[in-house]
Amino acid sequence: MLTRQPEQALQVSESISSVGQEASRRMVRYDLVVIIANWNAKELLLDCLRSLPPAIEGLSTHTVVVDNASTDGSVNAVAATFPKVEIICNQENLGFSRANNFALERYREDARYLLLLNPDTVVSPNTFQNIVSFMDEHSEAGVAGCKIITAQGTLDWACKRGFLTPSLLFYKALGLDKRFPQSRRFGRYHLTYLDENQIHEVDSVVGAFMLIRQDCLRTVGMLDESYFMYGEDIDFCFRVKEKGWKIFYVPTTTIIHHKGQSTRKRSYRMICHWYGAIDKFYRKRIAGEHSPATNIVVWCGLRFMCGMSLLANALRENKKVPSRR
Repeated sequence: MLTRQPEQALQVSESISSVGQEASRRMVRYDLVVIIANWNAKELLLDCLRSLPPAIEGLSTHTVVVDNASTDGSVNAVAATFPKVEIICNQENLGFSRANNFALERYREDARYLLLLNPDTVVSPNTFQNIVSFMDEHSEAGVAGCKIITAQGTLDWACKRGFLTPSLLFYKALGLDKRFPQSRRFGRYHLTYLDENQIHEVDSVVGAFMLIRQDCLRTVGMLDESYFMYGEDIDFCFRVKEKGWKIFYVPTTTIIHHKGQSTRKRSYRMICHWYGAIDKFYRKRIAGEHSPATNIVVWCGLRFMCGMSLLANALRENKKVPSRR
């Protein structure tokens, strides 16, 4: 078992140049590096790791767990049960982006592909073989995601998405996307009009399962660390598209996603994190394409939707938190 503790003040951007020069002299060691950022999801993390061996047969792989100061014994449990898994221990909860960036930076020149995987997922046999084969056959693909099923057996719509625009936020606020899922106009965010069993080029996949090509990571860079929990995946995909790479939804294999498990303990804060991330993404990537009046309406709308979500959560017997939508 390999356990490492990065310095708290580490900024990934400061070391990109020197690390890149050194890494360029190294040979790629793995077909795939699997990166799992964990926070207090011990039992689900162990289930996730147990599901990996049948999925990686035929590939040279390395698995890294980046633990964000869990207090549930996650680190000791992984060390005892999976001694070959590398563990990176943070001394505080640094968020999803920074946790993943530690491993992405360390292994970006050592693997042909790097996979961001949630600890609350269970991977089907041959999953990695299938999706790596797809990427090998489609050199234009920078990122790919698979079909994701919730624990209730329904499709996790976040696994294929469009970018949020003012019109899509308006449709979502009115519930038109749910009322008319087959509409190309109203269903553009979750792409509900697309056949979920067919391969499609999409705007974004979800960070719960995001396969990144090494060359794509080189050109796009790391995850934006200003996002703490939500939004970093769609922001990364936006930058991937900006650089000319394509993103694919590949349902030739599936995983199960126990949504919201690692955020359940702080539900109200996580709701605010989600709407804050959407606000941040809109300001960074979308607002410049629209008038100030439109942007004011969007920002007011997001705050109204956040308030309504908090109110609904307060009235709900079983508290619910937003997943990676």
